[in-house]
Amino acid sequence: MIAAKLSRFLIDEPLYLLLAAVPAAVILELLHASGLWVFIVSALAIIPLAGLMGRATESLAASMGPGVGGLLNATFGNAAELIIALLALWKGETELVKASITGSIIGNILLVLGLAILVGGLRYPRQTFNVTAASMGATLLALATIGLIVPTLYFYASYASLPDELERLNIEHLSEEIAGVLALMYVLSLIFTLKTHRHLFGPGDPHVAAEPEWSRARAFLVLLAATAGVALMSEILVGSVRPAAEALGMNRVFIGVIVVAIIGNAAEHSTAVLVARKNQMDLAVHIAVGSSIQVALFVAPVLVLAGFLMGNHIDLHFSLMEVVAVAIAVAVVSLVSQDGETHWLEGALLLAVYFILALAFYHLPVER
Repeated sequence: MIAAKLSRFLIDEPLYLLLAAVPAAVILELLHASGLWVFIVSALAIIPLAGLMGRATESLAASMGPGVGGLLNATFGNAAELIIALLALWKGETELVKASITGSIIGNILLVLGLAILVGGLRYPRQTFNVTAASMGATLLALATIGLIVPTLYFYASYASLPDELERLNIEHLSEEIAGVLALMYVLSLIFTLKTHRHLFGPGDPHVAAEPEWSRARAFLVLLAATAGVALMSEILVGSVRPAAEALGMNRVFIGVIVVAIIGNAAEHSTAVLVARKNQMDLAVHIAVGSSIQVALFVAPVLVLAGFLMGNHIDLHFSLMEVVAVAIAVAVVSLVSQDGETHWLEGALLLAVYFILALAFYHLPVER
């Protein structure tokens, strides 16, 4: 009976066949296998685990009401990326952490939203979404971009006038202060969307109104188990980044901006595309833009604070390439969200911008 139910579940949910990669990654790690294979298998294992985390969070959110439910979605929406980044930070991989932040932002608003608009547009000639919500999201992303640009501008403005040690300390302090401002704006945005202006974001939002898929106890256990699995796989993944990058001939910035960001957001990628195909473009935009906002205004400040507590300080000074990429992505999505409707060509345009940026990161010099 149990075997039949499991077989039926795997047929209906083929993504979870990738759960077999979890024990495989552990075995490869224990056998000290090639870093490239360890990286690939652990990356595949994170995808279904992140999906389970998302489903469990949705079930808990639906059973706890709009206020608590919205807060749960906001807090755990990027849990997989946050766990990967925290473990990378613990191991001193600060450049990989910063690359994953910028990668998540541009990946969500260009790759995820672009795929959703393209797939939805191929089925429906015209799809509409809430202009108010999208515009507010674009504004918050613009604020986040400023938070990334200012430390980078400060770095280049003070490069010739300050000793290296003093400059580093100043950038760290500036980053911590800006992280506090970003976190405050994130809290205010939650109050805006969940309390004072909840009516602007649609009473039919599936994140709020849907019936819970699982019971509260089951959802909590799944969330706990999946979080532990993501933590374990993330530790293995981060430890294999260097040998994998060397084996593939890729720089670690590309690995962080493109590869790690896609892995952490894989579950959301599929969800946004599926709901867009069902003509639920409001939800698709909410997933893509909302996830980028969470990374920029919640995940990044949390990582700055965590770095301070761990002694592995991380600042918000990014490379020029990363800052320009985020600024371009936010500008493009702002243009797309102005009229409240989409068609397949706009999706193709977003994807084109993403692949252009990905090519630029791919061709950056490999670290020696």
